[in-house]
Amino acid sequence: MTRNSHLFYQTRARRPMLAEAKGVYMWDVDGTRYLDGSSGAMVSNIGHSDPRVIEAMRRQMDKSTFGYRLHFESEPGEKLAEKVASLSPEGMEKVFFVSGGSEAVESAIKLARQYAVTVGQPSRWKVISRSPSYHGSTLGALALTGYAPLTDPFLPMMQAMPKIPAPRAYLDGLDLNDPATGLHYAAMLEAKILEEGADSVLAFIHEPVGGASTGALVPPAGYMKAVRDICDRHGVILIHDEVMSGGGRTGKFMGAEHWDVAPDIIAISKGFGAGYTPLGAMIAHERFVEPVLDAGGFMHGHTYAGNPLACAAGLAVLDVVETDGLMQNAARIGALLKSRLQDLMQRFPFIGDVRGEGLLLAFELVSDRQTMTPLPKALSAYLELVELAYAQGLIIYSRRTRDGIEGDHFLVCPPMIATEDHVEEIIDKLTIALDQFAAKAGPALAR
Repeated sequence: MTRNSHLFYQTRARRPMLAEAKGVYMWDVDGTRYLDGSSGAMVSNIGHSDPRVIEAMRRQMDKSTFGYRLHFESEPGEKLAEKVASLSPEGMEKVFFVSGGSEAVESAIKLARQYAVTVGQPSRWKVISRSPSYHGSTLGALALTGYAPLTDPFLPMMQAMPKIPAPRAYLDGLDLNDPATGLHYAAMLEAKILEEGADSVLAFIHEPVGGASTGALVPPAGYMKAVRDICDRHGVILIHDEVMSGGGRTGKFMGAEHWDVAPDIIAISKGFGAGYTPLGAMIAHERFVEPVLDAGGFMHGHTYAGNPLACAAGLAVLDVVETDGLMQNAARIGALLKSRLQDLMQRFPFIGDVRGEGLLLAFELVSDRQTMTPLPKALSAYLELVELAYAQGLIIYSRRTRDGIEGDHFLVCPPMIATEDHVEEIIDKLTIALDQFAAKAGPALAR
């Protein structure tokens, strides 16, 4: 019997009632077990219900659950900020806590803008981003997003920002490992800066390793450094959206560490709080914060910024990540899972690409692997395969690859505690789902 519900979210689709979650597994009230192969929305980095985090939250609840930042400082907040600064690039000593990724991105662009005004550059207001991209659902973050179904209804309500193509070398037939490929895509940023007028460009924001909109997209060789150099050359603030790639999921605490490139401002969330509490942060180089504070303060804030309970949970999450060597495990198990996903390409010709770093991985379906032509939109593969996997007790996460309009990619990102056995379970369940999808889709698939 379908339950009546007063809740609504994106659609009318319903799911089973959650009963329990432990480690990499979740159970509904009927006892069916699901392997959380996407960590929710790439959130549950350390797995569900870790008793050490729960105990840390309980201890803090016995002391206080809320203290408004304008009235009190808190020990968990100070300790977490110190820890985050120690894990961030040199000079990035200032941390501003928020409740989620959209808030972190909003905070980053507002700090950048207030800094520009403070230092006498009020003409700088444009934030260049990439298409496709996703940076959040609030209007400011949405203005940076390049994903038509999400942005188009709200265009009259916001100031859309300039976009450049994401460096999707696999779609453009370019060699990911050739530095010339990275320079090719980075040159698009410089061209856009010059087109807009360098004195009007405030910042460039991108994900070091792609999230939902590009499906774990890894930048081509040379891209990250070239982007950093271009921003420096034109006085443009470089913002890294590490909401999904930060927190250790890629095998490094920040995704950009794989290319040894430091930004000016970082937005982080999702796995940072690992699902135990809403938590995110903006991390900024002190040279952007001090002038703003000297000029009267940062004109921005959220009610739950620096909430002591959230910070206690975040501090415990980072302790688990370090104590249990989860970044190292993410690198090791991620390499195994990526290899096993690549093996599936031999069985299923309609898998056109496998990509990602650590346990931020994705694969993309196509109708022709040589041309990377997407599957027919009418197949709705990005929905269909998720449902087939779910029926097997495997949760994966999907989006449409080509600007949200067509194309199908699937993120496979289990918690960082995943083992070899979990990898094999994921592949077994995914293989069944792919076989079922192939049988239903028939001649529309590559052969």
